[in-house]
Amino acid sequence: MNWKGVLPAITTGFNRDLSVDHSFMAEHCRWLLDNGCTGIVALGSLGEGATLSFDEKLEVLRTCIKTVRGRGPVVASISALTTSEAVALAKAAADLGCDGLMVLPPYVYQGDWREMKTHVAAVFGATPLSCILYNNPVAYGTDFLPEQIQELAAEHENLEAVKESSTDARRVSAIRALLDRRLEISVGVDDAALEAVGVGATGWIAGLANALPRESVDLFNHGINGESDKAFELYRWFLPLLRMDTVPNFVQLIKLVQVEVGIGNARVRPPRLELVGNELEQTRKIIRDALRSRPQSMSTYALPNRK
Repeated sequence: MNWKGVLPAITTGFNRDLSVDHSFMAEHCRWLLDNGCTGIVALGSLGEGATLSFDEKLEVLRTCIKTVRGRGPVVASISALTTSEAVALAKAAADLGCDGLMVLPPYVYQGDWREMKTHVAAVFGATPLSCILYNNPVAYGTDFLPEQIQELAAEHENLEAVKESSTDARRVSAIRALLDRRLEISVGVDDAALEAVGVGATGWIAGLANALPRESVDLFNHGINGESDKAFELYRWFLPLLRMDTVPNFVQLIKLVQVEVGIGNARVRPPRLELVGNELEQTRKIIRDALRSRPQSMSTYALPNRK
């Protein structure tokens, strides 16, 4: 599958009773693709996958697959407490018609290389689907080093990409130096997107794209095309918002940006709670200040039609 371009790690919309709002999720997917995103990544950290039941995850994937209908790949994020559950989710995602898998280390348990290799290898081997390894040592405590990624790539043909979220752009160049073009490399840290593209990343699994897809696509394309002046002009404007992707309450923050642009609501599932008080007001000020100076694009920012 095509791992290039901007693939949003989509948020999961909730109704007032905190059930999944499938109607919203469908229109959100359509809107993201209409604004230039190349695919959809569901059930990730930003999608609050850890708060969804197994059956809820499958329903989210069904909604995404039915909505996207060949306009781009639908990628299922595979994360679980146990290897057996991760394998079961991977197989179910393949049966539903997903195009790829984003494979995470297990939640909570931070094992050694032998254990982590065995876990992700079991998921890679569970289906023939194209896989992207998600390396996020900041959030998950497991760090897949470039040499270890090289070892996994040599043993698993369907490992086709890596999402590098160590916050160190040098990791992108290190992986590229070891593997050349064997793997596509996506950046997974929004406020390092331009730096990563500069040293070889060909994709961006993005957070703020949930609210600002056109700006995200424009930024990525400027970087890929070597249009440095345009890229840095947009990047300077975007950075206060992109930094919201790199803090513990990033889900709440990104959903607030969605609210301010008119796409979605701020509801999150516990243990997360919506922002309140000074934190909420300060965040709104940052978002609104940025939106007041929002760059104009030749492309439409039309919001989904509401019934």
